[in-house]
Order: sequence, then structure tokens, then C-alpha cells
Amino acid sequence: MPETEHPAPWEYSLNIPNDPRSVTVCRRTLRLILTMHGLIALADTAELLATELVGNAVRHTEGPAALRVSWAPNVLRVGAWDANPEPPEPPGELTSITDLEEGRGLALVKACADLWGWQPLSRNGHRGKYVWCELGGAA
Repeated sequence: MPETEHPAPWEYSLNIPNDPRSVTVCRRTLRLILTMHGLIALADTAELLATELVGNAVRHTEGPAALRVSWAPNVLRVGAWDANPEPPEPPGELTSITDLEEGRGLALVKACADLWGWQPLSRNGHRGKYVWCELGGAA
């Protein structure tokens, strides 16, 4: 694809069980999606962000979850839906929690993403929330 062309908008969703192995499945699926769409330059950061978002969904809820990845010209959105409608804990400052094993997920998202947020969202009959982040990038 010539550098002046941008990929057409697209979206993928992957429903996952509440299983820690789902995080790896999501990470590898995301890399494949980005590779196939010519967006490999965003893969490392997107994988980190997806790992944190999906990891939180699996670790802190008991129901199903989903990874959602979408592209609109120059914006990659990565998000995780989970069955817990409670808002996520506000992220701390990354510099104050870097030595912790847990509790830095949304701080990493806040530090690495151009924009992030959350919203209540029902999916397949389950009430829950969708936590997302965006990365800008040229195709």
C-alpha cells in the first residue's frame, strides 16, 4: 500500500472467557490484526495497552469479557469490555507506583495512550463497562 493511502476504517471484536490465558490470546490476535492492516509500527504500544486493559477485565471481574480494536483514519482504538458495571479506579501517577507488581495498569494506559476513557456498556445481555484508549498513528 503506498504511504499516501490510509487503510479504510475497520473494527474487530474478540469475545473471551474469564481466563488469564485470554490475555495472551488477545495480545497475539491484536498483533496479527495490526500486521495484516499495515500498522505494525503501533503493535508494541498497542499490545502493552491491550494487555493492561484485558488483564484488568479478566483479573477484576467474574464474567465474560471482550477485546475490541478499531481503526479510523490515523486513530487506533483498543478497548476491553467486562461484565462489571463499576467504574475503573482512577489511575495513579506512574512514577509513584512503578515498583508495584499490580495497580499500575491504568497508569500505564494513561501514560502511553493519546487518550483514554471508559463508559457503561451492555453486551450480550450483560451489564458492564468498556475501557478504551486511542493511539494516533500514520498508516
